[in-house]
Amino acid sequence: MTAPIATLERVESHLPDRRVAIETLAGPLGLSRAKMSLFRKVHGLHTLHHDPGASLFDLLLPAARQVVESLKEPHRIRFLVYVHAIHEVAPAGFDAAAVLRDALGLDHAEAFALSQQNCAGGLGAVEVAARLLADGAPADRALLVIGDKPHSPLVQKVPNTALMGEGAVACLIAAAGPGDPVLSHVSRTLGEFANLISLSPEEAGLYGKAYAPVLADVMRGAVREAGLALDDIDLVIPHNVNMLAWRNTIAELGVTADRVFLENIPRYSHCFAADPFVNYTTLRSAGRLVDGRHYLMAGVGAGATFTALALTHRGGAR
Repeated sequence: MTAPIATLERVESHLPDRRVAIETLAGPLGLSRAKMSLFRKVHGLHTLHHDPGASLFDLLLPAARQVVESLKEPHRIRFLVYVHAIHEVAPAGFDAAAVLRDALGLDHAEAFALSQQNCAGGLGAVEVAARLLADGAPADRALLVIGDKPHSPLVQKVPNTALMGEGAVACLIAAAGPGDPVLSHVSRTLGEFANLISLSPEEAGLYGKAYAPVLADVMRGAVREAGLALDDIDLVIPHNVNMLAWRNTIAELGVTADRVFLENIPRYSHCFAADPFVNYTTLRSAGRLVDGRHYLMAGVGAGATFTALALTHRGGAR
């Protein structure tokens, strides 16, 4: 194995209590019965968490507070990075990252946001945090707060592909610490699909053909950079875009379906950039992350960025 690039020291997640069947979105999103059948029967989306009465910060702060309150020395958090896939989360001039920092009592931390990689941004932010911490003190930490609240029908669906649920996570990153060593991070952007939501039918067809082969190749690359073989990976922890996309990617990888964790897709649908970490906490709570075994997180963001990272689970990590 290669030397870790960072440590995933603690991960917490939060989803709103309110969970609804995807059919409740048909009217607000203007989706026909045929489109809803596509999402349920082909893409495997059944329910999602959605609380229109709660604010963005009601969504983001619970998991982040869990992480901060678990620390003996929260002042060691040097960076707070708010990762969001929806580019406009607040009015112009409103600094959501700074509001999160102050609400968490981390006035000393440098706060900023990342959104460029869209739904791949959560995984990409791990490498950003690793680079920021590389030259600091061993005790320094970065806190990633990841989550989006769809505020418009325009961002609550990816046409013919996904319906967007609400979920948030907080990840504490160290350069080296007692958590899960992150062994690699590989990312590839296909800039020709930058306008993913408004591609022509011909461009959409090309993107559809490229999706599974490119994602599978990026995943293999992350495994290689970690100094591992695909057979060494105990489980793939994916984003929750839809079942069809993952069936195609599984076929490209040449692995069996039971080696990819797909159980949260029908439960939560696609929670923007938070998916892989929400799935991580689900597996951890169920006792399905095994000390010393290797895992591969993977996701795709509109635009189109494909990313994957390999890690080793350490049983004492949260």
